[in-house]
Parts: sequence; structure tokens; C-alpha cells
Amino acid sequence: MRDGTETLDKILFTPGPLSTAMSTKEAMLRDLGSRDSAFLEIVRQIRTKLLDIAGVSQSGGFEAILMQGSGTFGVESVISSALPRNGRLLVAINGAYGRRIAHIARVLNISVAELQVAENRPISPADVEAAIRKHPEVDCVAVVHCETTTGLVNPVAEIGQVVSASGKMFVVDAMSSFGVLPLDLEATGVDYLITSANKCFEGVPGFAVIIARTIALQESKGRAQSVCLDIYSQWRGLETSGQFRFTPPTHAILAFERTLAAFEEEGGMAGRRARYEANHQRLLHGMTQLGFQPYLEPSHQSCIITTFMYPSHPRFSFESLYNLLNEKGFVIYPGKLTHSDCFRIGTVGQVFPQDVDNLLVAIAQTLDEMGVDMDDC
Repeated sequence: MRDGTETLDKILFTPGPLSTAMSTKEAMLRDLGSRDSAFLEIVRQIRTKLLDIAGVSQSGGFEAILMQGSGTFGVESVISSALPRNGRLLVAINGAYGRRIAHIARVLNISVAELQVAENRPISPADVEAAIRKHPEVDCVAVVHCETTTGLVNPVAEIGQVVSASGKMFVVDAMSSFGVLPLDLEATGVDYLITSANKCFEGVPGFAVIIARTIALQESKGRAQSVCLDIYSQWRGLETSGQFRFTPPTHAILAFERTLAAFEEEGGMAGRRARYEANHQRLLHGMTQLGFQPYLEPSHQSCIITTFMYPSHPRFSFESLYNLLNEKGFVIYPGKLTHSDCFRIGTVGQVFPQDVDNLLVAIAQTLDEMGVDMDDC
């Protein structure tokens, strides 16, 4: 059940930024200095809790670093800092966010090899093993855990075993999966995992989270191609003084402190996943009843976001669907597929099964307003 006083905010059926709890908003109604001891203690506690959620610890050789900016800032921080100078990167790609990693690397003049897989198919360990054999010169392999382009989940645990056996560094973009989809970082051999405050933890935008092996961080010293995104220097600053090197998003961090408490109150990863899964199942059933076709096979689909194909009806227009739903207080997402017309509906954030039911009613009403009879598709 949504907490606090109801507002006139639209409900965001998106993968992030998300609809947030009233208590999260209220947490930002105070000011703290970035060097204030109370703020530094909050940052310390957040870093510790993130490691706990990841199932690792400082004593076990892992660190949690907060990096100002969006989740992509965190990805660029890792790519620009972790690889050795003249290093080479293999990116496994089956969606827009894998392509984004490759684009970041190219802008940084990092040599990139791409493993391209169809957007409706998971990247397999065999795919990665073959790509490493083809490109033995690479220093690092990067993959997206939940490809938000479609909602597809890649088998990162199995891929990690292949990468570890090859002796390569392993980077996982877990932007829209961390906190909901379990992943054993130690067993998987992950060197860097990147996520964001405004995804499954239901915080507000403002900073990325990086879980890293301590030894990988130590090896990154002097490799950074950016001052602001230097992950080693960011880590050392947080460790030595508890402070950010540059102005931190204080209010976003105060909000995140509250969202972590709410995460625990909901039952941690299992509790949050149960709600998101209930949302997803309600959505999938309702949309198929309306006549929409999901893009992915059920075995490949996450509970984070679901992609639906455009119906073939001549009067269907996503722009009209989007605008009419927006007027009714519901926000959905356009698609990002390369070769198919589609749209996406997220089931994360402060969204509950009743909200999904309300969205489904609104979609049915909107189709009627558009003159779209799904039986004619």
C-alpha cells in the first residue's frame, strides 16, 4: 500500500525515475551540509547497507562507492577508470544499454569488440566464451543484467563463470536489477557492479552506486580518463575523510537513506521482488486479455519492465495512446527496439497491483477512444 498522503502526481509505469513514496519526498525537506558529521554518517551507513544487500562486505574484499550523476555516469566512471591504458573491452549486446556501454568506450578511445545478439534472446555463456576465444586480447567483459530495452534478463551468473575462467575483468550493468534480482557477486566473479538510486530502491535521481572488488579498485589507481569520474579517487575520498570530492546530491542521499529503510521494511530483496512480480503478472495477464502481444518469451522476461508490440490496427498510434493515458494520470514508455515497433510498461517503484488494474482500465478506455478494436488486429 502506498504510504503517506495521496497526491496528484501521475503514476509512472517506467523503469526510472519512478513514482516515489511520500516518506521519500519528505526526507528531502531538510538541509544538511555536505561536510556535516551527521551527513557523513548517513553516507557511511548507506555504503555499509548496500554491501549487506549485495551479500558482500569490506572485510570480504568489496567496497561501495557513490558517484554523483545518473546511472550512466556510474557506467562511464567504471569504463573510464577500471581498464588499463590501451585496454580493450568486450561488450555483450542485446539492447540499447549494451550499445551505450560500447559507445562510452569508443568516445574514450578504448578498443571495443562487440558480441551482438538478437534483442529477444539472452546472451549465453557459450556466446561469451566464443567471443573471448575470438578476441583473446580483451582485458574486460561487460554485460547488462536486465536489459531495460525489453525487460530481458541475461544469465549473468553463468556468464561470470566463463569470464572468470578466462581471467578477464567482469563489469555488470545492474541498473534496473540490483535490489530485486539476486546475484552472488563472489561466486559470479563480478569486479564492478553498477546501479542507480532511482531504480529498484525507489529513490530519486542524483547518484549512481558502484559495488567493486577492493583489489580491482586498487589496480585502477592512475588509470582514470576523467577527474570527476575517477572511481579510485572517489573511493579514497570516501574512505579517508568520508566526504565526496565534489558537491554531493545531499537531498537525494537523504531520500535514499529513507528508501533503504523502506526496502528493509518491505522484506528486503525477496519482499520487493514479490510485489514487482505481482505487478508484472497482473499487467501481463491484463494486456494479453486486451489483445496485446508481449515481445519476449516468458522465460526471458523480468518483472521490471515489459515490452509490448504495437497492434496492427490502422488507428493505433503510440503517441495518441501515450498522450491520452498521460491525461488520465498514467505515464508509460516508448520502445527502444532496433527493428520492431513497441512500447514499454514498467512495474517498479511505488506501484502496486491495484495501480496496474487502474492502468489496464485506462488502456481499455483509451483504445475505445482511439477507435481501436483489438479483435480486428
